Amino acid sequence: MHYLKNVLLALLICSITLLTACGEDNSQRITTVDNPETVAIAFFDALYNEKNVEKAASVCSPKLARLILHYRAPGAVARHLFNMSYDNVEISPDSSGVKIREQFKGTANITVYFDGYYQDNRLKDVKRLAIIQRDGKWFIDKVLKDPF
Repeated sequence: MHYLKNVLLALLICSITLLTACGEDNSQRITTVDNPETVAIAFFDALYNEKNVEKAASVCSPKLARLILHYRAPGAVARHLFNMSYDNVEISPDSSGVKIREQFKGTANITVYFDGYYQDNRLKDVKRLAIIQRDGKWFIDKVLKDPF
């Protein structure tokens, strides 16, 4: 009887471990996707501050996500897709982006401002993103040409 209890306890522990391991890891995904400005900030924060390519790709359209995951390293994505490298950066959206979003429901063009450091040099930059809405969630569709 004592042997049976030990076997059942071991099976229970293994089952719990397997079920927990099969759960989705939300630390690898951006979960707040109900606002295009929030999505844009979370995307760049995952890429530049957290150095997490998979997390950044989780809020991109399939085509852009494939391209981002192709580069694998956050530095390579930053260098090749955005032509920007930062050791740490503060990211803020343009407040006028809300007006654009209200005019064209389902799509938004968001301007994002960067203020950070790379190798002890202060760098400022601006990028624009086209963001689309699918099933109530916002996804980055493409990087727009530099407006300046």
